[in-house]
Amino acid sequence: MKNFQWGAALYSFLAVASMCMIGVGVAERSTWIIVLSTVLVFVFMGMGFVRKKKLREAGFYDE
Repeated sequence: MKNFQWGAALYSFLAVASMCMIGVGVAERSTWIIVLSTVLVFVFMGMGFVRKKKLREAGFYDE
């Protein structure tokens, strides 16, 4: 790994934080927190995958 990708790290952190919030929602028995956190997990993970695809197509991931 030549250089650290802050954008990918941010999306990963936000996705993991959203997964943790699902646990908080279950503990608090709050349907709103569970639903919102689940949606945010899909959004952040999707944004991360889209970013990775664009970078791969641009040639930043040479394997």
